[in-house]
Amino acid sequence: MRITARMTLPLTAAAIAAPAAAGELQVQLEIPRLRVAEYHNPYVAVWLEDANGKAVANLDVWYDVDLRGDDPRKWLPDMRTWWRRAGRSSTMPANGISGPTQPPGRYSLRFSEGSQPLPRLAAGSYVLQVEAAREVGGRELISIPFQWPPAKPMTGLKWGSKELGTVRLSIKP
Repeated sequence: MRITARMTLPLTAAAIAAPAAAGELQVQLEIPRLRVAEYHNPYVAVWLEDANGKAVANLDVWYDVDLRGDDPRKWLPDMRTWWRRAGRSSTMPANGISGPTQPPGRYSLRFSEGSQPLPRLAAGSYVLQVEAAREVGGRELISIPFQWPPAKPMTGLKWGSKELGTVRLSIKP
């Protein structure tokens, strides 16, 4: 913000020195390499829910956006939990959220509070949800609970058993 002589709002030294508090979420997720006869990259959804299980933010959705001869959204309901809680009411593709499926590997996603797609969050309990579903494969959901706003940096870690590998949530105040 540029301060000019024309501003009429009173600004205290504390207001000028203290930037608006905004936390940061980093999600690292792994898609494991599976030794199967017919492999398809999984559809993946990453979203936040409040303590009541209500979706508060779709952070990322990977699906076959270039599916030839078929509606690429057709298979989104295979991510059953995401579909019931957030996907059914979402318009896809969603700018800044939708992306193509990814091959096996490690991926890092970073979100700053107050910047799309992570809105300002009220203080309370939340759950990071990561769900993967694969054609001719399985489905898996990983949940990592956390408190917001973070008083200090924190990390949550869970391991998938088939469709997802390690999922790590790192939060910075």
